[in-house]
Amino acid sequence: MSLPPDYLERVYAGVLGKLIGVYLGRPFEGWSYERILQELGEIEYYVHERLGVPLIVTDDDISGTFTFLRALPDYANRRDLTPAQIGQTWLNYIVERRTILWWGGLGNSTEHTAFLRLKHGIPAPQSGAIATNGQVVAEQIGAQIFIDGWAMVAPGDPELAADLARRAASVSHDGEAIYGAQVLAAMEALAFVESDIDTLLDTAVALLARDSVIYRMIEDIRGWHAGEADWRKTRAQIAAHYGYDQYGGNCHMIPNHGLIVHALLHGAGDFQQSLKIVNTCGWDTDCNSGNLGCLLGIRNGLAALDCSGPDWRGPVADRMYLPTADGGRAISDAVQESYHVVNIGRALAGEPSLAPKEGARFHFELPGSVQGFQPEESAAVRGVAAVENVPGHSRRGQRSLAIRYRGLAPGRAARVATPVFIPSAAVADYFSRRGYALLASPQLYPGQTLRAGLAMDAANGQSVRGNLYVQVYGAHDALELLRGPGVDLAPGAQQELEWTLPDTQGAPIAAVGVELRSDPGRHGRADGIGYLDYLTWEGAPQVTLRRPSWEGEMWRHAWVNGIDQYEHRWPESFRLAQNEGRGLLITGTRDWTDYAVQATVRPHLVRSGGIAGRVQGMRRFYALLLCDDQTVRLVKALDGDTVLAQAPLAWRFGGDYDLRLVVQGNTIVGYVDGQEVVRAVDADRPLEGGGVALVVEEGRMATEAVGVGSPS
Repeated sequence: MSLPPDYLERVYAGVLGKLIGVYLGRPFEGWSYERILQELGEIEYYVHERLGVPLIVTDDDISGTFTFLRALPDYANRRDLTPAQIGQTWLNYIVERRTILWWGGLGNSTEHTAFLRLKHGIPAPQSGAIATNGQVVAEQIGAQIFIDGWAMVAPGDPELAADLARRAASVSHDGEAIYGAQVLAAMEALAFVESDIDTLLDTAVALLARDSVIYRMIEDIRGWHAGEADWRKTRAQIAAHYGYDQYGGNCHMIPNHGLIVHALLHGAGDFQQSLKIVNTCGWDTDCNSGNLGCLLGIRNGLAALDCSGPDWRGPVADRMYLPTADGGRAISDAVQESYHVVNIGRALAGEPSLAPKEGARFHFELPGSVQGFQPEESAAVRGVAAVENVPGHSRRGQRSLAIRYRGLAPGRAARVATPVFIPSAAVADYFSRRGYALLASPQLYPGQTLRAGLAMDAANGQSVRGNLYVQVYGAHDALELLRGPGVDLAPGAQQELEWTLPDTQGAPIAAVGVELRSDPGRHGRADGIGYLDYLTWEGAPQVTLRRPSWEGEMWRHAWVNGIDQYEHRWPESFRLAQNEGRGLLITGTRDWTDYAVQATVRPHLVRSGGIAGRVQGMRRFYALLLCDDQTVRLVKALDGDTVLAQAPLAWRFGGDYDLRLVVQGNTIVGYVDGQEVVRAVDADRPLEGGGVALVVEEGRMATEAVGVGSPS
């Protein structure tokens, strides 16, 4: 397939549309039409502040959409990707009872039911089949809410999008739920090259069985719409003929799919009007609004999104959370995820990947993007007016982030920052109580080198001093600031900044940013503009991860908890107990490639326990394990376990063993108490990067610290 010339920007608009739709509908999810009108009125804009909830939230619609799509790159972006492989992707990235899904129980939550089937050896598509789980469970809404990514990797190819949607949906759903997912995927794929709504619908329904309920309902809604201009009256028809009372379960596909089609028709393609209709109609508002927002984002593009009524993008600032077992990608943004999607689509089309500004983490190359950067507000900061994406002022690309400051008093600083970890202890606590926990690892660690390009506007009135900085969690989880070396920035100057991050004594890094400080010896206030071209970092960390010497809990949140029992009250920094199967406690990012991980572990009554490297989730890693048959093993977990090497080792419960695992290229080496004991070269689908983990299988293990550093 050939890619549309504006493929990247339309994907970005689709991702933004998805986020805006979910954030708009999430605060009143599950409300009826009557309750929404009575308590909120018609939904014209975000209502989170009226209901006392945050705008940027963890949500299954977002995390599932952008996580399950990783099956494609994890399986080499093959067009013959199977439902069983997508099911393996579920098992790898989902942390049971903690991330992505609604954990409502077997036979009550469709996705929880499917996860349990997969966990107990029933592969997809049997894991989601009507024959396995019954029709009511199999036809709930989840097949639809996770589907947008599969469409965005198939631009202009509705048949491929519908086929990918079928495979992905069959992991957890069947019957009418798959038909609904296929309709949306086909319309979204076609919307890259076709804007006519009737053509989108005609193409999608042509892929359905004519005796399906989805086919009949769409025909009915189109007929009602043709004869009635008032969307409220058409909504009443849908409620009467296809409402919740007609279909069982907690959140059935049929009624909600009907509202999406209804709002698409009556909104006539306008982003704000369509989202107003679909949200005011009620039922599963965040799901319906997210799907419709993605479709219209693709169809209308960025310009139409920016011009459609109020400021949809400003409050979002590209921010999104993707809590999974791959914790280093949990704090993400719409730009990052758009490039992930586009590079999958490019791979399917036989095109090379895109990596703006030499692969910089923050590059601002998409119009309007800010990638989570916002002015810092504190008593020590004065004078930042705004951040804005602008053309030019870039040595490596086409765009940059303008930092506008006004009235900057002598000695005062203007700061802008973006989160690279959970933004605050309050945020961590809120989401842990809400049901969709924000499990995450920091993206940035001591020993890594920060780099940034910074330019100053030639019209600035005076010089300022610029530097990189990070915020770290200190005593009682208060955020503390660490600055890099400063440079003088005269009007018109361009400067490359570099800083290797120092040891933070176990404190996780929460945010990274740029500071512009007025000369304390000057008179008057400084006005001006700085331009952040890019900000990035490189290298594996040089860090010892441990309990800090002060009170606080955020160091513990820096580990993705895939362990049955992991609590704070024990004397050891890390005491892990796994009741059944294997558990992992994970930190780090997929960017780490060649390094060594080390820990002195004390196993108690374990079947196996040890450390892991290049961890890409719950079921993709290399591990050095002490096993209860008195062996030490080098294990590769990837679609099951492969023992790469093993050796006899007499060890005992309660003893201390210094384990060191080195991953360098395709060579994997394990040491115990300073002696090399196992070595292997993995030439068959090697894992190329990932974080580190403590691993325990059916038992208890403890350690005080985990070190990550050079493989030499």
